Amino acid sequence: MNPHVGALQKNHEIILTFARQAREEGADLLLTPELSLTGYPPEDLLLRSGFLQQVEQHLHQLAEQCGEIRVIVGHPQRGREGGLYNAASLLHEGKVVTSYYKQELPNYGVFDEKRYFVAGSEPTLFTLKGEQLAITICEDLWLPAVTQQAKEAGATLVLNLNASPYHAGKRGDREQTIRQRSDESGLPVLYVNQVGGQDELVFDGGSFVMSGQGELLICADHFSEGLYLYDHTSLQSHSAPARVEPPIDEEAEVYQALVLATRDYVEKNGFPGVILGLSGGIDSALTLAIAVDALGAEAVEGVSMPSLYTAQMSVEDAEMEAERLAIQFRVIPIKQSFDAFLDTLAEEFSGMEVDATEENIQARCRGVILMAIANKKNRMLLTTGNKSEMSVGYATLYGDMAGGFAPLKDLSKLLVYRLAEWRNREAIRQGEAEIIPQRVIDRPPSAELAPEQKDSDSLPPYEILDPILERYIELEQCVEEIVAAGFEPAVVKRVVRLVDGNEYKRRQAPPGVRITTRAFGRDRRYPITSGFRSR
Repeated sequence: MNPHVGALQKNHEIILTFARQAREEGADLLLTPELSLTGYPPEDLLLRSGFLQQVEQHLHQLAEQCGEIRVIVGHPQRGREGGLYNAASLLHEGKVVTSYYKQELPNYGVFDEKRYFVAGSEPTLFTLKGEQLAITICEDLWLPAVTQQAKEAGATLVLNLNASPYHAGKRGDREQTIRQRSDESGLPVLYVNQVGGQDELVFDGGSFVMSGQGELLICADHFSEGLYLYDHTSLQSHSAPARVEPPIDEEAEVYQALVLATRDYVEKNGFPGVILGLSGGIDSALTLAIAVDALGAEAVEGVSMPSLYTAQMSVEDAEMEAERLAIQFRVIPIKQSFDAFLDTLAEEFSGMEVDATEENIQARCRGVILMAIANKKNRMLLTTGNKSEMSVGYATLYGDMAGGFAPLKDLSKLLVYRLAEWRNREAIRQGEAEIIPQRVIDRPPSAELAPEQKDSDSLPPYEILDPILERYIELEQCVEEIVAAGFEPAVVKRVVRLVDGNEYKRRQAPPGVRITTRAFGRDRRYPITSGFRSR
């Protein structure tokens, strides 16, 4: 299911709808994800007593409404000693039959459950048609102790409720981990995962059943809600075919994650549509494609804002992208606005050389125009910057960084190119024209804020920059380790200085989709004011 964090009534209704559908299809038991009643992660909503009181009310109402089918619901629950637990409760025939408290609380990366919860210590089992079912929650199965505890308590089947966020490669990590638990214990595992976007996080679903021999029996679709029936008796006797989703390539997977996260962020926050600047470059072209795939063409508006330094082909390409995706599009030149700022600042800047200040003013003119349109039309402004640029500060505060959501925030520039080419191949495969003009992909990237400007004037080529950034940011390697991998020492030191010196910008950037293991935002937290310098 795709819950909405904090929307208790809405989540209640989703669970109830699935419970009724499951009962009609003959199911004995419905599993829902971790904290399904509140959505995950509820963060500091958990510190509000009024929120927890409403959670308890909804839990008991659900128990009364679910009737004969057994439903396991994830929710926060106060313990008798006063602590708050990450709980999963079995609801049946109007009662909360039993509750399990999560034992392994993750406190790394994007997780900070120890801020809110105390850990449980006891197994929780119940009987269903001769099977002893053990309830577990997410991280409980990433370590062997809880599975072993359940087996020693007599479990014959393990249920695992998850809110496991996506990153590239996570699908394989999950299956490998759960297979290891199955191999160790000999117990089958029913693994159910949340779907949907929540601020920086996106959850990809992909619930599955792993046999006690480590065989994948059933795999649900990724990136979409759904009800999937597992008949334990039939599959044990091999009278029913296994349903396993075929693997997809990384570009398709990442693109689906970006589309789902963008759709949910815009729609769950109540915006009727989005607006973005179309520069004629690769980043805005890919952002446009994601926005249209997420929201539909009627909900997307693009604006080209040429300056004195904008090539005519940039305006033409922006217009072509808009036409191919059938969005509303207009051209608003910024020369008049830029000249007005220069006139206003003429005395202040008297005797000073032209430098990056004037470039930034152009970017801020565009930011003001886009924000004004977004405010007037109640649309969210999508920011089009990528991770490579944000890493080294190649972006303008209150200019091209302005906006409410940044779909490409965790994508390297090289991955942006790969996704653009993949999206074009998909369009051709479906009998359509390429949606991103080939010359947008082929031409050297440029901010077009100065004569004949190219990104390579200010930065190493992305073929060199991106691998250095990956090693420094995602792998946490030091300068010596990166140099030892074959990179030029002076280039590495310069890139590292740029990354370290631009933390203040990243703190003011809009949220964006996490698709790596080390995204800017809640995942990577470095001090702005720091005397440490990498050597």
